[in-house]
Amino acid sequence: MKIELLIKPRWIITVNATNQVLENHAIVIHQGQIIDLLPATDSQRYQAEQVVELADHALMPGLINAHTHSAMALLKGLADDLPLMEWLQEHIWPAEARWADANFVYDGTQLAIAEMIRSGTTCFNDMYFFTDASLKAVQKAGIRAALGMILIDFPTAYANDPDEYLAKGRALHDSVQDLPLITTLFAPHAPYTVSDQPLLKLHAQAQALNVPIHMHVHETAHEVMQALTEQGERPLARLNRLGVLDNHFLAVHMTQLDTSDITLLANKGVHVIHCPESNLKLASGFCPVADLLEAGVNVALGTDGSASNNDLDMLGEMRTAALIGKAVAHNANAVSATQVLRMATINGAKALNLAEVTGSLEVGKSADMIAIDLGSIEALPVYDPASHIVYCTTRDQVRSVWVAGKCLMNERKLLTLNETELKATAKAWQLKIGEFA
Repeated sequence: MKIELLIKPRWIITVNATNQVLENHAIVIHQGQIIDLLPATDSQRYQAEQVVELADHALMPGLINAHTHSAMALLKGLADDLPLMEWLQEHIWPAEARWADANFVYDGTQLAIAEMIRSGTTCFNDMYFFTDASLKAVQKAGIRAALGMILIDFPTAYANDPDEYLAKGRALHDSVQDLPLITTLFAPHAPYTVSDQPLLKLHAQAQALNVPIHMHVHETAHEVMQALTEQGERPLARLNRLGVLDNHFLAVHMTQLDTSDITLLANKGVHVIHCPESNLKLASGFCPVADLLEAGVNVALGTDGSASNNDLDMLGEMRTAALIGKAVAHNANAVSATQVLRMATINGAKALNLAEVTGSLEVGKSADMIAIDLGSIEALPVYDPASHIVYCTTRDQVRSVWVAGKCLMNERKLLTLNETELKATAKAWQLKIGEFA
């Protein structure tokens, strides 16, 4: 059979239902999909246009960054070492008010995508303004993306009121229906920035369009205490009262949870997006990941934006999630390497309603894959490649990246984006923004 691509790595980390790791196997790609996984010695049954030999490499599903603000790559390091509300209100929101427009979003999103590809991310879930500009950047790069249709109560350069935010979101949704790598979801910012009536309108539209809702929730103790003082109920309880919590709801951060909250999340099928490094840097608190997993909640992983992380490195995020998860649970068995690998791949796909398309290396799924070099001095010896990727691997070991069978990076060289141009653009923005910082 004639095919487009045959890859022969040392290991294939499938992240399938049994977390199977295949050694000395080949993966067969045709028309952007995985059509076979078989022993490398049997691969001669296929006649490939391209054969890629990857000795000492692990091939695994591309990482899914389930929560980020990509354009904020241009604000990386602008206001470090501050608590969340001071960081937002006194630094980030003023900077966005001055600079955030379509050009800012296009350039920042391109820069972020380049970093994500070089870090092994093949799909990201974005929450930001000027999504038409984000879409252009995504299409140029060839990465998979879920673009958030943002909503807040107050006016910005992007929209004047909730109705305009919703209208622009619907226009974006309609415009991407024929784009196989792009999906949409609603992205109301947070309970403290979106009031009841706009949120109810958004929920009705989300149900009509069958798209998820993605929202910061219970990010800090201050947020919860403020809601109790002003509204007499916790933000999660308010969202439940409004009827918006279900298996299409993605709750981001979730550092302030009690037992009843966890039970509610499990009963409603809510997905939790864990952003450990951003939570640490802003001293927001700790998401009880082990308790959530034990309760059956689907937990995925995100980096948050570069302005509060300060990188988009999902490999680093995995290691941090595993280590913090153990410390918070006081249990070395908690938040295992296998669980964290799933959080960074198939769990993200489930949250984004993409589990039938991506998130694992299985026949019938899109060929969204990354090759990681485990043959260097720093990586050897290798006893368990899956565990090794969580605890002993850096993004510099990501050698090649494919989305839907198309190679976006080969041997660390970006193939769809121009690194020289991106560096020049980033430096130009640094001069402009830095002058007023």
